[in-house]
Amino acid sequence: MPIIESVQVASVAVPLDKVTSFSTRTVSERHYCLVKVRGKDGNEGIGFCYVGSAGGDIAKIAVEQLLAPKLIGQNSHRSEGLWMEMYDESILQGRTGAVMRGISILDTALWDLNARSVGLPLHQYLGSVVDDRVPAYASGGYYLEGKTPAKLGKEMESYVQQGFKAVKMKVGRLSPAEEEARVKAARKAIGDDILLTLDANNAWRDLPTALEYVRRFEAYNPYWIEEPFSPDAIDLHAALARLTKINVATGEMEAGRWRFRELIDAGGARILQSDAAVCGGITEWRRISAYADLKGVTVCPHWMHDLHAPLVAATPNARFVEFFLDDQVLNFRRLINKQLTFKNGDLILHKTPGLGFEFDEAAVKKYAGKAAWTKIT
Repeated sequence: MPIIESVQVASVAVPLDKVTSFSTRTVSERHYCLVKVRGKDGNEGIGFCYVGSAGGDIAKIAVEQLLAPKLIGQNSHRSEGLWMEMYDESILQGRTGAVMRGISILDTALWDLNARSVGLPLHQYLGSVVDDRVPAYASGGYYLEGKTPAKLGKEMESYVQQGFKAVKMKVGRLSPAEEEARVKAARKAIGDDILLTLDANNAWRDLPTALEYVRRFEAYNPYWIEEPFSPDAIDLHAALARLTKINVATGEMEAGRWRFRELIDAGGARILQSDAAVCGGITEWRRISAYADLKGVTVCPHWMHDLHAPLVAATPNARFVEFFLDDQVLNFRRLINKQLTFKNGDLILHKTPGLGFEFDEAAVKKYAGKAAWTKIT
């Protein structure tokens, strides 16, 4: 049995090559928190999460001072107990946000460590539904200077030409008429048989404004409208879901099974975008997915495809993995040594133990800006 010998944690900031905009914010760099959990048997598991465009050290401090000390000397296969003990230890500091992301990172590393300790790829260790590949949608359509609707259409078309059966674009930054023009261009470029999904990134604050946009979008048959409101506005998500034929998708920033139960029971998400690196790790993600399955809700997890591909492979009610073809927006791929490949719109699962990749130590050192790893023993 793997007895945990040490935990190492690092905080890194990776600049974007091009400043990129969403509906309500502009991003110039990404902060990530990384961990390595080492067993006395020599096996090591890794975990990671995006922790914002500033303040990445908050998650690192949570791991270092609150969470990692609970793991040292423990049996890594006692994952349910370790999750509960980390949660209980940090309940005063925050049941969501950076602290829960710290729990998520460590919990992911425990699952990776345990899968490696028995020589199985993570999807097989979890008990896979499929064993070779999972469907993905190509994510993009961001706001860049000079990007016209025609150029957006070309971008979406390029994903279809590479075999993807579903694509995603951003909406909500511009006027209703301007956004309709963008959605219209995307639909025209990809044709009627490709799923078109729309991400508003919390663009709207009230139902009438959201409906002004969504009514225009309905003519182009989007599969979902993502994060139309603040994640705290569960009632507005549920109200919009009742008033539009477009599926409402949300949940990428939620944490803990209790909040997801509230969201699902209110009817606020027909598509659940729970993120294992945010919601409480693989342990909590599986609980949330099981509850969603009971309620007939489809799971399509939020980005971090390197983590979510094996989870989707092992989850009956999961449909798509979000996939970025380059590192312009999700530049986490610069920090790891092996990339997932894709074919005909599917991600090909790793066959090596655990997650199937390691951190690129030279890249971690480059972006950490100081001594990369802090060790807890």
